[in-house]
Amino acid sequence: MYRIMMIEDDEKIRQIVADTLKKWQYDVVEVTQFDQVISEFEKTDPHLVLLDINLPVFDGYYWCQQIRSVSKVPIIFLSSRNQNMDIIMAINMGGDDFIQKPFDLDILVAKISALIRRKYTYQEDEGSRFIHRDLQLNVTNSTIEYKGQCTELTRNEFILLQLMMRNIEKIVSREDLMQALWNEDQFVDENTLTVNVNRMRRKIAALGLADFIVTRKGMGYMIE
Repeated sequence: MYRIMMIEDDEKIRQIVADTLKKWQYDVVEVTQFDQVISEFEKTDPHLVLLDINLPVFDGYYWCQQIRSVSKVPIIFLSSRNQNMDIIMAINMGGDDFIQKPFDLDILVAKISALIRRKYTYQEDEGSRFIHRDLQLNVTNSTIEYKGQCTELTRNEFILLQLMMRNIEKIVSREDLMQALWNEDQFVDENTLTVNVNRMRRKIAALGLADFIVTRKGMGYMIE
């Protein structure tokens, strides 16, 4: 489950947005101590930050700079400010998007989904391949190679394996995997995920690498 950190001092807005995101299966962390934003950020390690500009103690520009000094996490500014300079400053400070209040919740969810999809299910700056235990996942053509043998992956298999290989030795929950596929505008249920994981396992085993993906019962999957 992807974790979203909300830095918003308007309790009503915070609650409405949080309730909406939870319905979309996001885990929401609500900041209420606005002098301890960075410590809360480091403790919760969110996948995305929603950040207001007008805040107690320090404004959102300050906190954006502080977050950017330690993380490349996606940041969306939410603000009632509507001047071009406000938007320019937000982006220049390290924000990824700017949404003006009042905003449509469906648009907010769509923007969050798009940013998370680009950040966590697509390859960015890390190079064009992932390698672990001599298995190579090629991002450019969605293939896997092992000891001179190569096979193609379907789009779903590629998304799932890439997410797992970004999290070597960490359990990736079934919910996170289904969310990654759902972000591709496909209907995904428990059975669909199981079918794709099993098919991917068979392809890897056929190359000569057994037990590459391990099931953690009741939690998800991991690559050891």
